[in-house]
Amino acid sequence: MEKIIMEHGSGGRATGELIREIFESQFNSDVLSEMEDAAVIPGEATIAMTTDSFVVTPLEFPGGDIGRLCICGTVNDLCMRGAIPKYITCGFILEEGAEVETLRRIVKSMAETANEAGVKIVAGDTKVIEGNGGIYINTAGVGFVPKGVDIKAKNAAPDDVIIVSGNVGDHHATILSQRMGIKNTIQSDNAPLQEMVGKLVASHIPVHVLRDVTRGGLATVLKELALSSSLRFDIHSDKLPIDLQVKSFCKLLGLDPLYMGNEGKLVAILPKQYADDALAIIKSCNYGANACIIGSVNQPTDEIETGALIMHTEIGGKRFLDILQGEGLPRIC
Repeated sequence: MEKIIMEHGSGGRATGELIREIFESQFNSDVLSEMEDAAVIPGEATIAMTTDSFVVTPLEFPGGDIGRLCICGTVNDLCMRGAIPKYITCGFILEEGAEVETLRRIVKSMAETANEAGVKIVAGDTKVIEGNGGIYINTAGVGFVPKGVDIKAKNAAPDDVIIVSGNVGDHHATILSQRMGIKNTIQSDNAPLQEMVGKLVASHIPVHVLRDVTRGGLATVLKELALSSSLRFDIHSDKLPIDLQVKSFCKLLGLDPLYMGNEGKLVAILPKQYADDALAIIKSCNYGANACIIGSVNQPTDEIETGALIMHTEIGGKRFLDILQGEGLPRIC
């Protein structure tokens, strides 16, 4: 079994072999191994749910692959509501001609990342279609929200601070470098953020907003949050954490790191008096070493409209930022 063939999607012997040899052997879940039509799982709390689909070229890239990407993306979406991620389902759409060894590596990466994130893969599905060897993954995730936790976009308040958990643009730069054959040492930031969010929630710091910085980049995320809260967001260009190699990459290609996607960064918005404590917690976690405070939330004024996102430049100017227009190529997730 070296390549995926149409028979792998037939529901017969070849399908069973694919499930047993590739998926079940790696995911090692007692619930999944029952091979029932639905997973029955325990839970007694407010439930958070999410779903996502993952399409990326190349399938494997420096720092990760589509398997790690799909677990991180699903886990992080749950975390942004303060939930503790617990269960994930995954559906694979495999094009005829996909390399079995590539699939095996991707599934192994998924299993390792799920273990790191403390989640179980409890159900899945596989479909094989005609094509040119592509692999696509759809996920659904379930988590439980601790009592009293209410984190959502419209909760941002005047005098809140804006924290970003690390360097922006790494994932986008990695994928684009691979697509264009540009040699550098930039690596994807794809990472699960459950430790970071869990420690913030456990600290009882009143976090108002969490949002992972994925497609559309930091500027798009902050503009959406400013609009949701009907407030004004101010950030400072000299505070933005951007790797020097990514800066050079952006200058070379005329890219703006504020609109480049990430897969392991979050924005946290919370009251100013808790800023230092929250920043220390984030920095103490895996993937939070480069976290910093980049701005604040303020009341709109007569001169500046509600929902404005303003970047204050190093020379004293102001740049009004908006949501990404058009397609942020290449597809990064």
